[in-house]
Amino acid sequence: MWVLRLIRATTRFGLILWSYMFQMFLRKTFPKAKWVERRWTKVHERNARRLYLGCVKLRGVYIKLGQVLSIMGTFLPDAYAKELEKLQDAVPPQPYKAIRKAVIKGIGKTPEAAFASFNEVPVAAASLGQVHQAMTHEGVKVAVKVLYPNIATIIKVDMRVLRWAMKTYRRFVPVGQVERVLDQLQDMLERETDFKNEAACIERMTKNFAYDPDIILPQVLSELSSKTILTMTFMEGVKITNLTALTELGIEPLAVATKLVQAFFKSIFFDRFFHADPHPGNFFVQRGDKGQPRLVVLDLGSATEVRPNLAEGLMGILQGFFTKNDTLLLQGIETMGFVGQGGDRALLERTIKHYFQILLSLDIQDFGNIDTKEADKLLQSDYELKKNEVRALMAAIEYPLGWFYVERAALMMFGLSTQIAPKLNTVQVGFPYVLQFLAKNPMPKPKPPPPAPAPVAAPGPEPEVAAFASGA
Repeated sequence: MWVLRLIRATTRFGLILWSYMFQMFLRKTFPKAKWVERRWTKVHERNARRLYLGCVKLRGVYIKLGQVLSIMGTFLPDAYAKELEKLQDAVPPQPYKAIRKAVIKGIGKTPEAAFASFNEVPVAAASLGQVHQAMTHEGVKVAVKVLYPNIATIIKVDMRVLRWAMKTYRRFVPVGQVERVLDQLQDMLERETDFKNEAACIERMTKNFAYDPDIILPQVLSELSSKTILTMTFMEGVKITNLTALTELGIEPLAVATKLVQAFFKSIFFDRFFHADPHPGNFFVQRGDKGQPRLVVLDLGSATEVRPNLAEGLMGILQGFFTKNDTLLLQGIETMGFVGQGGDRALLERTIKHYFQILLSLDIQDFGNIDTKEADKLLQSDYELKKNEVRALMAAIEYPLGWFYVERAALMMFGLSTQIAPKLNTVQVGFPYVLQFLAKNPMPKPKPPPPAPAPVAAPGPEPEVAAFASGA
């Protein structure tokens, strides 16, 4: 089976490679032909579609990779972002017979013996595992997360193919250290397939928000958990994007989005340990005291340690933005590790300053009402410069270690907050909040990272109310 999977994956990536090799041949053969340059758009679109269909068919690691690549707009042609953003980590569940065997292997008991009741139909299914609702013998309603059998072998085969594909990709996109994407993807998968790690992350995140009764997480039942089985209290609530249900509960969507953004900023800049997969299925809402929203946070297998240089660099960038100081902005970017060794630093600084001025010229007091036509016009005003120097610019950029977790989470978080409250300015709400929090609370000493940080896959379809998102 793994041999067939290897052949299918290699064939898919080989076809994409051949397409680009042929395009490079045309460029060398007809160096001044405009039709060759125009053809790049079609080549990117065709190969992006091939990659998308390949991810859907192969599933598992490839769906996760597609999700990661879909948010890397800076490093991929637009066609890839448009195709890959359609990927949803919703897969058909595995038969209960296989799940039952996995439970026996994981906790040494049959589901019937370990639980008073165990629903054979999963609540949610994803690429690495699925979740079943159950009841303990003590009468506690729980969610049982089960890792799929043989997933380690599948991951090993898939990563071998992806590393071969990355070597080819580097020929066309000379971004420094871009292979770190796969290093971090593998790190992510190792974490996601270790439910003891997720249990530790839940415990740590619970302590980080112990002061706030309006942010709650599930409780792990360690006696019914292992590395491949995770049993947690079943969390009730309304899906965070169900605005109708929120209104019926008397909860203001703007308050929900504000709470969500503030918690994210605190996690990044103060705790330096954050939820790296903030999609709608991982947050429920309950009505708290005085009608305030109470956030239910799920799926902590994605919880990730923030590297100090990333947190400090981001702080510098935001300070530069608020004070309109491009020097602070540049220092923040360098602190984060985006400046490559031996690249054209002058070109990089000139480009950053140019786009920073464009950013400042836009009306971003309300992120929900940015004039996108005006923004696109301004961003494309120096097209010839980008066309002539794009490779030199990319060679001056490195992909910082740990950045893909933060980038992915930030884009998902801001996108989610926009769904809930389109007029909320996430930066103006979150950054002042974290500054106030830091002023009142001394920065804690850095904690050792958990066994490993990594985003998780988006779970399968969740019911609107009282469903547990697996993200397995």
